Amino acid sequence: MKMNNDGQSFFDMYGNNTRPAAEQDVRKRVYLCPRKILWQTEGEGAQVENSSALLLDRSVQISLEAKNPCILRNNGKRAGVLLDFGMEIHGGIIISAWKESNGTGTKVRIRFGESAMEAMSDIGDDKNATNDHANRDIVTNISSMSMTPVGETGFRFVRLDLLEEQAELVLKTVKAVLVIKDVPYRGSFQCSDELLNRIWYTGAYTVHLNMQDYIWDGIKRDRLVWVGDMHPEITTIQAVFGSDKSITRSLEFVKAETPLPGWMNGYPAYSMWWILILHDYFLHTNDLEYLKSNRDYLLGLCDQLSASIDENGKDTTPQIRFLDWPSHADTVVVDAGLQALHTIATKKLKRIFQILGEKEYELRCGEDLVKLRKYPADYKDSKQAAALLVMAGLLDADTANEKLLKAGGAKGMSTFMGYYILTARAMAGDLEGCLDCVREYWGGMLNLGATTFWEDFDVEWMEHAAPIDSLIKNPEEVDIHGTFGRYCYKGYRHSLCHGWASGVTPWLTENVLGLKVLEPGCRLIEAEPKLGGLKWVRGSFPTPYGEVRLSARQEEDGTIHAGVTAPDEVKIRKMPGICWE
Repeated sequence: MKMNNDGQSFFDMYGNNTRPAAEQDVRKRVYLCPRKILWQTEGEGAQVENSSALLLDRSVQISLEAKNPCILRNNGKRAGVLLDFGMEIHGGIIISAWKESNGTGTKVRIRFGESAMEAMSDIGDDKNATNDHANRDIVTNISSMSMTPVGETGFRFVRLDLLEEQAELVLKTVKAVLVIKDVPYRGSFQCSDELLNRIWYTGAYTVHLNMQDYIWDGIKRDRLVWVGDMHPEITTIQAVFGSDKSITRSLEFVKAETPLPGWMNGYPAYSMWWILILHDYFLHTNDLEYLKSNRDYLLGLCDQLSASIDENGKDTTPQIRFLDWPSHADTVVVDAGLQALHTIATKKLKRIFQILGEKEYELRCGEDLVKLRKYPADYKDSKQAAALLVMAGLLDADTANEKLLKAGGAKGMSTFMGYYILTARAMAGDLEGCLDCVREYWGGMLNLGATTFWEDFDVEWMEHAAPIDSLIKNPEEVDIHGTFGRYCYKGYRHSLCHGWASGVTPWLTENVLGLKVLEPGCRLIEAEPKLGGLKWVRGSFPTPYGEVRLSARQEEDGTIHAGVTAPDEVKIRKMPGICWE
């Protein structure tokens, strides 16, 4: 942070005693113009003049003279306008106003919405509009010749209403202020199906918005470090951006908030997910020093998990016992999911202790795995629990896929558990079925106007549903945002940008592009593209040494021809059955 040509910094200018209290924000602010005027008041009582001026790409810097303004004028009714910025955004807006009629400022109500209908809603209505976690319904005072920043939340739509009688507001611009980390998309994915391409990048952008100083789960609601929800997010980050400091910052934050014998975020499952994330982070980075710094915590956590296995091999971790929201009410399914997750976490712990040279704990993990594998978990009709049991080696992939996972296509899918369900199906060799499910489920959100993936989604919600960028005018249309949702995310409280829904992105990288990390630091990567009916695929995967790039195509005779390049430090294991060029 240089201040002048003498090389002085802010801290040099104001003294080192400032340094401990200062934390640099690594994010950038970018101004974005609205793309569309979606609605405005009409008639003499509530006038909106020249609203199209707000679509012009003009500087937010205010000037003395109003030129080509947009004017809101109240004459018995309240003037209002609804702006569509065209895509989900994390941040707020900045209102540049030339003049207001009161002389002391005029009151303006600003409503942010992830859907158009949310921006038109009132807090406390029957569709559960809230200001939880981040204010999105705000009244502020706008003065003449002002540039007023308002809000920090997740949104695509903004409604402005002039509140006071006989008031007039002369506007230059209302721009979004995108607050985001400026990091390159080092990973990539392209194939012969454009819908799959859009899905891959939408998942990447969903996590990008949530990858702030820390990794959040949602940018409107759930602006918290939910470590369990982070596993699909971390998997996406490593497939798209490579390693990022927000990963270790988030892991350290949750660890510091959870002294043992506590369970992270209050859920034993989330401490298990923390182990998975730490293992996978090490696998990507080979950061041995960071792994060693977590040694004592890992030993204590292993003690807790080991003590939570009964004589029958059943996981007995205490409440709150949680897998995901759709399975929340079924204790048998939750038990099955936690049995699988406990097994996977213990496998990862065993490998970590082997790397750290902790022989006693490595052996204990081996003993715990023998116990855990004895218990016959009942997954009932839960695709989530069945998928985790497959990944834990407790259930045969072919059996699970034939009996349950492929049944009904995208029905019974879960945004949080989507990555794991697809992975289990791919383990059964059902790649074409997986891609059909991806198109139906994540493609279904795109068909409804999504530019990021949602906290929850059910394909049955699509019947008569209007896109999120439309206003409901026909009584036969369904407001998908305000009508649906469950548990803690009913109606407009439902987040439409949730990082845990991004797992489809790394799944496509791992299973279609076919690149999987086998050794720490990406020193060995498996290459096995599987097209699943696609004509071609190409893309890249970020490693600490640069990008691995692969392209593959299917010839008319059915053979797959592929080529792959990698940095010198990275070895590629080329799988058989492919004509490598």
